[in-house]
Amino acid sequence: MQRHKILVLTSTYPRYAQDTLPPFVHELARRLTDDYEVHVLAPHSAGCKNREALNGVEIHRFHYLPASFETLAYSGGMLPGLRRHPWRLLALPFFLGSEWIATLKLLREHRFAVIHAHWLLPHGLIALMARALCGYRPVVVSTSHGADVYGLQGRLAMALKRRVVARCAHVTVVSEAMLASLRESMGGAGHYSVLPMGVDTRTRFTPGSPAVERRGLLFVGRLADKKGVDVLLDALSRMRDMPDLNLQVVGSGPEEARLKQQAERLGLQGVVEFTGPIPNGDLPDWYRNSSLLVFPSVVTAYGDQEGLGLVPVEALACGCPVVASDLPAIRDVIRDGETGRLVRSGDPAALATALRELMRDPAQREKLAAGGLAYVRDRFDWSGIAARYAALFAGLTSKP
Repeated sequence: MQRHKILVLTSTYPRYAQDTLPPFVHELARRLTDDYEVHVLAPHSAGCKNREALNGVEIHRFHYLPASFETLAYSGGMLPGLRRHPWRLLALPFFLGSEWIATLKLLREHRFAVIHAHWLLPHGLIALMARALCGYRPVVVSTSHGADVYGLQGRLAMALKRRVVARCAHVTVVSEAMLASLRESMGGAGHYSVLPMGVDTRTRFTPGSPAVERRGLLFVGRLADKKGVDVLLDALSRMRDMPDLNLQVVGSGPEEARLKQQAERLGLQGVVEFTGPIPNGDLPDWYRNSSLLVFPSVVTAYGDQEGLGLVPVEALACGCPVVASDLPAIRDVIRDGETGRLVRSGDPAALATALRELMRDPAQREKLAAGGLAYVRDRFDWSGIAARYAALFAGLTSKP
């Protein structure tokens, strides 16, 4: 029996095997290959192959400018990058037009049963526009990860999002908070469900040896404004009396230079180390060797905030306790006092107090780590989440 084909549209995708980019789109795609023939269309970037196969997934990359200028998608996120470097808007029409042409070409070369568009804008809109001209009617499912719901609030963006939601067969969001926001902003239209991205909690993100001594604080993520690293640095400046105070900042992004200047201004040399991005395969050891993961996210001036945040899930799966901002989507992962500690977002004093308490209380850290490990294994392991996506696609394609 011939397998149905799925076309995945995304702007976040590993460019090579040991990339440092978040791999969640690929992790889902490869887990669907037992039931589907999966193709992914992603933007090209310098050093990428135009086409390759990875873990059974056929990957196609579209050019939109000469390679040295293809910087929209792989530089700390499209939206933060555009806000930090407005001149990149000049490349946006070429990006959108090239993706639409590449999508239409693939739809005509293959008979896809499903188009799975990650993010309502631009990929959900492009999927629908290409489907209108391809000569048949594949099912369109769009997954929103947060920035497209919270960070795009202008009149035109809202109108386009409503159009996408109304015309998709189904829309998934990655947290309960996003579901409420989308229903409110879209007027209740559309077919929604909460289906987060997952983590391999069984073989990859797992606790290390109990004999390993955990040390120091850890931040992992894009260095973008909504991640709140500036709040974390302010908190650390209030904690310099703590012995052996140390923070490893893993990641890169548009705010990196400003954050390094802030750390220097606050006198945190020797306390904070900016390690840069690291390959995804190395992350588990960083979580296993750290006393606490700090996830200090904030709501930006333009309304963007976390859609879920897989970093706390990864850390908890590795037995690393978490201190995080008390934002709606993060509550899907962190239950205060049970699976981690929540603190008021954007409040460096409250964050410093929580960090002090947990750094001085190993027993409490162990309690939170154990509760968090059980929680994420039950709710965020890829095996269950991929099965739910496969069932969703099967149900939509079986309808007359």
